Amino acid sequence: MIEALIAGETDPFRLASLASSRIKASPTALGEALRGRVTRHHRFLLRLHLQQIDALDQAIAEVDKEVEANLTPFRELIPVLTSIPGIGELAARILLAEIGTDMSRFPTAGHLISWAGLCPGNDESAGKRRSTRMRKGAPWLKTTLIQCAWAAARKKASYLAAQFHRLRPRRGPKKAVGAVAASILTAAYHMIANGAFYQDLGADHFERRTKTNQIKRLVAKIQSLGYDVEIKPLAA
Repeated sequence: MIEALIAGETDPFRLASLASSRIKASPTALGEALRGRVTRHHRFLLRLHLQQIDALDQAIAEVDKEVEANLTPFRELIPVLTSIPGIGELAARILLAEIGTDMSRFPTAGHLISWAGLCPGNDESAGKRRSTRMRKGAPWLKTTLIQCAWAAARKKASYLAAQFHRLRPRRGPKKAVGAVAASILTAAYHMIANGAFYQDLGADHFERRTKTNQIKRLVAKIQSLGYDVEIKPLAA
């Protein structure tokens, strides 16, 4: 449509027929909206903007080509990381570019989470904690992980979605998605170190863990009263 304007096309309904099919407006309404006066100065500005867009597209293509050429040492880990819910190929590349492949730099996954800025700040004085906001950390990595966490929270029948929905009522959606981002980075830490693919704990992980912990507490209580207990599941 813009190219037609630059070329001198003035018929609004002809211009409307060149519009993208994704535009919801009807051709008639769009044609009426395109009525107006396009001068030589307007066409000059439109041509200038298109040249800038073309130059940026070319620069992006050259950057992508350079990234692809330098991706060889990390290429085998991309399918490993994309097995994590919420992480696509671009996010996997950003993650590897930010933290690398040598996890020995971080003694534990907790150190990596702290470096990324996904753990709450520690602002405590006189026994009062004034803030639980996340630290600044690595901005590109943190932003990417938060975006991935929102996508993972929508993945049905998954551990990460279950974690998000479990934390959201008590801590709010932002802190809940921050916890999911930390879980994603924890998984990535071990997966990069071991080269293993993601193993989902399942949407019922927390229910199973709660049941197991409850059984342990009840058994310990009975044993404290001087009785021995043997747990056997009921026949189906």
